[in-house]
Amino acid sequence: MNRRGFLLTAASPFLLTMRTPLSSAPSADITNGLIQATLYLPDPEKGFYRSTRFDWSGVIASLKYADHDFYGPWYTDSDPPVRDFEYRGSDIVTGAQSTITGPAEEFPSPQGYQDAKPGETFVKIGVGVLRRIDDSKYNPYANYEIVDSGTWTSRPRADAVEFQQEVMDPASGYGYRYQKTVRLVEGQPELIIGHRLTNIGKKPIRASQYNHNFLVLDGATTGPDFLITVPFQIKTNQPPDPALAEVRGNTIAFNKVLAGEDRVYIPIDGFTDQVSDYDVTVANQRTGASVRITADRPMVRMALWSIRSNISIEPFVDASTNPGDTTTWTLRYMYGAS
Repeated sequence: MNRRGFLLTAASPFLLTMRTPLSSAPSADITNGLIQATLYLPDPEKGFYRSTRFDWSGVIASLKYADHDFYGPWYTDSDPPVRDFEYRGSDIVTGAQSTITGPAEEFPSPQGYQDAKPGETFVKIGVGVLRRIDDSKYNPYANYEIVDSGTWTSRPRADAVEFQQEVMDPASGYGYRYQKTVRLVEGQPELIIGHRLTNIGKKPIRASQYNHNFLVLDGATTGPDFLITVPFQIKTNQPPDPALAEVRGNTIAFNKVLAGEDRVYIPIDGFTDQVSDYDVTVANQRTGASVRITADRPMVRMALWSIRSNISIEPFVDASTNPGDTTTWTLRYMYGAS
């Protein structure tokens, strides 16, 4: 059964411009006078996202600054049984696990999965206690039963939303208190996502965490207008199709407007263990809109995934936490318009 503990303000659901409209998913609007943003609030019964891949907290439906909208649906329809997403003619159709928007975060390695037998439980941070299905390896797109989504609390303010989830699974020995604050910086076109993970279980948490960053900048199709820049010389063992994109020193450029089922995936290396290397900018050189993302912890992995509808730069950090300890990390998003 699911346990819930909510402190919610009145919400105005954000309606997606897609074929399947949302119902009244709980949400909160925040602003600092420069940025207006809408965030979805976790709810096991009515929440916009209730699947088992992504963290339920901090999902941004829309963020507007200087007449630009940086996030929104990267798909045109959803069909829960779809594994991840698929193309149906000109449509992009997502399954339950991938129907999400905005900066969406995931702890990709579940806790206790390998030790659990089929029918036993394991833990996915940001989701809750799940039940293992069979002897196959963990699959982020599988529909695992949510045994307990923990206790979620959401506290919206004028310029921020505080989230907390507490989960304890005595059967597996894993437990955590996960706190996240999404807030806008006063007087600046900036957003900060602060994380605090406390291990309240008996076993060490060995986990990384990343933000998928589904950038849908004004709905523009991915193409040569966009440039991705980092502070280090990019190395990769999987160069993209040069007809689609290429690595140029410390940048990634698109060589054509992506169309149909075009896909660019690049595992990115070349960064060091210095915090300063976690610094990535995605800019539309034609419109002048951009977002720069930095953090206070070094990257442990990085990748780019992009199709015609979105650009997803994915930096990972280490969130491992021993019993009784707390790990913190903060991401900073700086939005630009020129």
